[in-house]
Amino acid sequence: MRPTPRAFTLVEILIVVVILGILAAIVIPSFARATSDAAENVTLNELSKLRRHVGIFQARNGDRLPNVVQGNGTWGELVGPDHFLAPPTNPWVGGGTQRVITFGNAPDGGYQSLYGWIYDPATGDVWAGGFDGNDLPYPRN
Repeated sequence: MRPTPRAFTLVEILIVVVILGILAAIVIPSFARATSDAAENVTLNELSKLRRHVGIFQARNGDRLPNVVQGNGTWGELVGPDHFLAPPTNPWVGGGTQRVITFGNAPDGGYQSLYGWIYDPATGDVWAGGFDGNDLPYPRN
């Protein structure tokens, strides 16, 4: 007698598909959270560097603050060989406004995506757009 070839039954295939679907439902939200966490961490890292470089600039220049202009990445004297090679970005707000600087004297009151940074030219304080006064991100809309 010749052995009959074995094949998977429809039930076995359906069980494998269901198991793969359950695993995908568990893993996919983790990837979405990882992307959000990465944007938050990059923003906080850039904010820390900005604050440090404003302080360094002030210390090196007799307590004078850097000349910053509102606009897209216009950090003025902070972009150059002694500080940032390129303007810092805020991926938390995303889009084309990640480098935009606005003037203000307080952090945001909620999530926004119009600018990436808030700079107070009177005090040298810097805040990340879309973050509160404790450097915690507001939930994205």
